[in-house]
Amino acid sequence: MTMTPHNLLANVTAGKVIYTTNSGVQVCGDSLDILPQLPANSVDLIVTSPPFPLLRQKEYGNEDQHAYVDWLVSFAKAAKDALKETGSLVIDIGGAYQRGRPVRSLHQYRVLIALVDDLGYQLAEEFYWHNPAKLPSPIEWVNKRKIRVKDSVNTVWWLSKTDFPKVSLDSVRVPYSESMRRLLKNPESYYRPKVRDSGHSIGKAFGLDNGGALPSNLLSYPNSDSNGFYIRTCKELGLRSHPARFPAALPEFFIKMLTHQNDFVLDIFGGSNTTGHVAEILGRKWLSIEKSHEYAALSGVRFLEGKPLPEIREIHRAIVTGEGPKL
Repeated sequence: MTMTPHNLLANVTAGKVIYTTNSGVQVCGDSLDILPQLPANSVDLIVTSPPFPLLRQKEYGNEDQHAYVDWLVSFAKAAKDALKETGSLVIDIGGAYQRGRPVRSLHQYRVLIALVDDLGYQLAEEFYWHNPAKLPSPIEWVNKRKIRVKDSVNTVWWLSKTDFPKVSLDSVRVPYSESMRRLLKNPESYYRPKVRDSGHSIGKAFGLDNGGALPSNLLSYPNSDSNGFYIRTCKELGLRSHPARFPAALPEFFIKMLTHQNDFVLDIFGGSNTTGHVAEILGRKWLSIEKSHEYAALSGVRFLEGKPLPEIREIHRAIVTGEGPKL
């Protein structure tokens, strides 16, 4: 039997199905309850952005910095059995300052160390997501006192169960620079194969056209979708959109790099279900788990682009009232 989100959930009693699509299922519930009920070795990729440990409580739920590490590690522990041996866990974690001090918290690094040392995950590679559109923050240290620069980079940990998880870098190649394109036209005029002073060996393969350059671990994606379909439609419906969303480009990068067609992608902190929507577009199976019924239901809007507003309103009503429609 082909594994799908629908039969994957056959024996799951925790959580409630909010809506389904051709490729995925949105569930409302606590991931700590649902994860242990998923079949072992069934998930190819977990990509998620958990609520950050902010100093002020947010409406979408966040933990105190001191309790954050144990809290997040508990989810990673519950997720490990469901993850395939070749699977990956990708976690986007933002930084924060300590209360009342211009000194950074180390929570995201403590989480990483706990996941590796205590749970046995491997750090395949660390990534950094740069959001050039992020507003200056925190206000006290950046805007008022002007003693710190704008914080616009999140850490993103790519973790795996083994040293050699599934990965396809050709799927995320980027366009060559202008100078590299000139080199590829006439490699001999640019360099001769030899060992450089640094010890790097520049061979003939350096002049091969691979269809694009390998990306770096610095990912620069603006989080500026204020006029995107999801935000715009939420406003037209008179509803509050989820306040903490990562750009579609972020899960897209990791889904392309770490999964193949029809592989299974899971987001354990679904939010507005950016991950599920991207997975659907890329031809992956997906499951999104979100604790808030309000946000889980509203995330269905992402799959209704092209439909007239009255129809979207009616479908959203059906989702909210528990009819669990297929979108």
